Amino acid sequence: MEAFIYDAVRTPRGRGKADGSLHEITPIQLATQVLEAVRDRNAIDTADVDDVILGCVSPVGEQGADIARVAVLNADYAQTVPGVQINRFCASGLEAVNMAAAKVHSGEAMFAIGGGVESMSRVPMASDGGAWAMDPAVAYKTYFAPQGIGADVIATKFGISRTDADAYAVESQKRAKRAWDEGRFARSIVPVKDVIGQIVLDHDEHMRPDATMQSLAALKPSFTALGEDMPGFDTVALLRYPELEKVDHIHHAGNSSGIVDGAAAVLVGNKDMGDKYGLKPRARIRAMGSIGSEPLIMLTGPEFVAGKLLARAGMTAADIDLWELNEAFASVVLRYMQAMDLDHDRINVNGGAIAFGHPLGATGAMVLGTALDELERSGKGTALINLCVGAGMGTGIIIERI
Repeated sequence: MEAFIYDAVRTPRGRGKADGSLHEITPIQLATQVLEAVRDRNAIDTADVDDVILGCVSPVGEQGADIARVAVLNADYAQTVPGVQINRFCASGLEAVNMAAAKVHSGEAMFAIGGGVESMSRVPMASDGGAWAMDPAVAYKTYFAPQGIGADVIATKFGISRTDADAYAVESQKRAKRAWDEGRFARSIVPVKDVIGQIVLDHDEHMRPDATMQSLAALKPSFTALGEDMPGFDTVALLRYPELEKVDHIHHAGNSSGIVDGAAAVLVGNKDMGDKYGLKPRARIRAMGSIGSEPLIMLTGPEFVAGKLLARAGMTAADIDLWELNEAFASVVLRYMQAMDLDHDRINVNGGAIAFGHPLGATGAMVLGTALDELERSGKGTALINLCVGAGMGTGIIIERI
């Protein structure tokens, strides 16, 4: 049974700090508003939704207690609609969509919603802890180091300079501004409202379109102290990659993804359910999946899952018109472009998380929606969307515009 994407919505991304526009909006409010938008835009009876799956990377505090089910109830969906929260780190939002699609493929669901939510200003990143970083025995066995160290190791290992990374970041900002100026996100954006219905944010507020090579050059690398001083993660990295003489620390706030708040939701269903509501499918799902990769460097999974998906779909890289890869760090995308032999004009054409920010649990569903909108705007046919993932994984999906 085929699975189709009928709609994709997202909130704007708000700065993930106390002065960000979404700081006073709770995670449950963010999740509720995208679920309401999916329901209202498509005029569906929510009793026909068989499941809601939401990614959330720090499911504690306000994001705990199965935020997906609570959002279902808060959005006034039929009480028969279940909800489940899942965590595949940075790919959680896309994994949630893939799980929704798998339910449709199998016949378990007629309609399912996948998406994600993260309020990084209210629930700090890594506040859920975990053995990977906290248990010395586990950390030693897996060569644990923070993601920023892994990104710098990628840069060192594959010959990516700070100039390369900064140039990529400046271009991301330019593309993001152009996309907003041209209204390329208008179909997907759901302005966030407060409890009395007033709009508090209708645009991505993390963007820095005035960034230049000169302004980025003034920023100090973010991970030098973590690597070279206490606790000295460079030593761990060099134990795992002894062929490297040292780690070149090239990443900073300007060429890495920003901390932000946001939510997204994607409506997936079969043909019969679309016909029932007179909905035209926007895209067909051709392949989807995840893969594991080396856990210290951790951010090279996308190239391997891309190969896995292309093989599953019976396609080659030449068959893909548009590529989206989450800009966790500039080196991640630059290495992916090397591995997949991609020109920059085919990937992240409307900017990415360096400009917009990365609301961990929601980003995967957001980049899928961005790719879908761009396929329709440009008239192109196919897109491959994927994300790098903490602890060494990659998650992706191939869609075909209808």
